[in-house]
Amino acid sequence: MKAFVLAAGLGTRLSPLTDHTPKPLIPILNIPSLFYSVYLLKQAGIREIICNIHHHGDTVRQFIESSNLTGLNITFSEEPIILGTGGGLKKCEKLLDDGDFILVNSDIISDIDFSALIKQHQVMGRAGTLTLFETPEAIAIGYVGVEGGLVKDFRNLRKTALLSSFIYTGVAILSPAIFRYLKAEFSGIVDTGFTGLIDNGGLSYYQHKGLWMDIGTMHSYWLANINRNLIMNNLALPMKQTIGIAPHAIAPDAIISPEASISCSIVGKGCSIGAGCTITNSVLLPGVAIKPGKTIINTIADPYSSIIMENPTQTRKKRW
Repeated sequence: MKAFVLAAGLGTRLSPLTDHTPKPLIPILNIPSLFYSVYLLKQAGIREIICNIHHHGDTVRQFIESSNLTGLNITFSEEPIILGTGGGLKKCEKLLDDGDFILVNSDIISDIDFSALIKQHQVMGRAGTLTLFETPEAIAIGYVGVEGGLVKDFRNLRKTALLSSFIYTGVAILSPAIFRYLKAEFSGIVDTGFTGLIDNGGLSYYQHKGLWMDIGTMHSYWLANINRNLIMNNLALPMKQTIGIAPHAIAPDAIISPEASISCSIVGKGCSIGAGCTITNSVLLPGVAIKPGKTIINTIADPYSSIIMENPTQTRKKRW
């Protein structure tokens, strides 16, 4: 089975971090977010991956090609003009029209059992199976309407009045039948492909009950790093065994003064922290230099700017 990884997004909600680093390479516990999806695919025995790229596309390609991801064949679908989740997949129809394939977003952190997902998809016998996750925040995130074991609606866009606590995780198994309903131009997969499958044979779902995090917003990105025990406990060992790297809080080459205090924080590759610094509940991306005596609290920082997390809904940006 092949996989298609969505990695062409602009990552506007993570700006200014994504001004200089493509969203798929923004690190979570010092591992590029894209690699969490790659790990799940390899763990399930998937060896052939198509990855679409647009924003900083050359950077994504070069990073992956220079990484030691053995046992995987990763090819790239370049989008000079971004095509969205629907158009991006449609562009790769000829690469994916020979059988069922896995679709996965590059901005999620999870321990979804892809092998179990595949088995349930085969048992259900539908043209597509979406992986859903139950959360009390479903209404705010975007709930999925379900009925009789099938997906029927998204955010009530189809006027079914089906309310649920399920959200779509960004992971699905699809048959080539979906290409009949996709558009070649910029479009979303929900209102083209998924809707097409709902209306023509049905769209089933698989419920994931383990770890799932979306890092699409600044606050969710910060939380994924700060609440690191969830990731470390679920993913560190199997990731190390599968792709040779594992999430970690402090990059080995970071230069940290013995007189600095660091708590509940992530320190990236090439960072330097001077004497007398206090770093608390913060994420320092690769290359950040903190001058002696500085106090950094509830902050995400890259070498160009910093974002102060004031509360779950507000942030304040400043330049270094």
